[in-house]
Amino acid sequence: MRLDPKQTEALLTVIETGSFEQAGARLHVTPSAISQRVRALEEEMGAALVIRSRPVRATRTGQRLLQHLRRVMLLEEDLASDLAEQRHAPLSVTIALNADTLGTWFFPALAEMLSHEQVLLDLVVEDQDHTYEVLETGMATGCVSTEPRPMKGCFADPLGIMRYRMIASAAFAERWFAEGLTRAAARTAPVVAYTRKDALQANFLQDRLGLTPGAYPCHFVPGCEPHYTAIRYGLGYGLVPELLVRDELASGTLVDLAPAHPVDLALFWHAWKVQSPRMEIMSRRIGEAARQLLAVR
Repeated sequence: MRLDPKQTEALLTVIETGSFEQAGARLHVTPSAISQRVRALEEEMGAALVIRSRPVRATRTGQRLLQHLRRVMLLEEDLASDLAEQRHAPLSVTIALNADTLGTWFFPALAEMLSHEQVLLDLVVEDQDHTYEVLETGMATGCVSTEPRPMKGCFADPLGIMRYRMIASAAFAERWFAEGLTRAAARTAPVVAYTRKDALQANFLQDRLGLTPGAYPCHFVPGCEPHYTAIRYGLGYGLVPELLVRDELASGTLVDLAPAHPVDLALFWHAWKVQSPRMEIMSRRIGEAARQLLAVR
C-alpha cells in the first residue's frame, strides 16, 4: 500500500488541531478539501480513521496509522539530517509524562543530551496513569507511565520507584492533625490534589482511612511546583515526591503525616522498538538517569 502524503498530512493535522476547519487553516486549503483527503485515505485503508466529533478523534485504526506516521516522520528527519551532514538540525519529539516526573528528575537527567543533540521537546503533561493512552492514540512517540505492559511494537523499560510522602506544613499539621492522621481529622482537613484525574491522594485516603472521594474537602492545584507550594503554604496536605521534600522534612518545616506508609509508584519508559538514532540516545539516557535518581525496584 502506498500512502498519499497529502492525505496523511491532512489526517495528522486534523487530529492535532481537533477540527477540519483548523486543519484547513493550517494547511491553507478549505475544510472540504481536508475532509476529502481524509475520506480518500479511509477508502484506501478500508476503514474509518476519525470520529467526526468535536474535537475530531482517531478511531482505533486511525490511532495505529498515526503511530506509524509519527515514527516514519522521526526516522525521515534523522535520515535527512545525516545525509545533509547536519547532525545538529533540530528534531522535534513528543513525549507524554506526569507532572512529578517533569518537576523532579526529567530535566536534570536530559538537559545535557537535549542540548547536545538539538532535540526539541513537545511535552504532553498527563496523570501518570493516563500517559500511556497518549502514546496509544499516536499523539506521542514516548511516555513515562505506571503501565508495565508494552504496546505491540513498543518496549517498556523499568525506570525505578517514585516515592511519595504524605506531607503538610508544621503549622497545618498542628492545627488539623494534633492527634495524628486520623479518620475524623481527615474528614475535615483539606487535601491538595492535582486534578480530578489524580487518584493518588484518593487511593491513599480510601486504603488507609476508608474515606471515599467527596467525604473530605479537596483543593485541585495542577502542576508539580504549584501543588507543592500550596502544601508548603498551608492550604492543605497531600502526597509529594520524596525527592522534593528531604531538606524540609529534615529541618522540620514540613511534617510527614504517615512516615510508616510511603506511596511507591513504579515508572516505565515506553517507546517504539524501531527508533530514530536520537530517540535511541534519549531512551537510553532516560533509563540510565532515572535508575540513578529514583528508588530501586
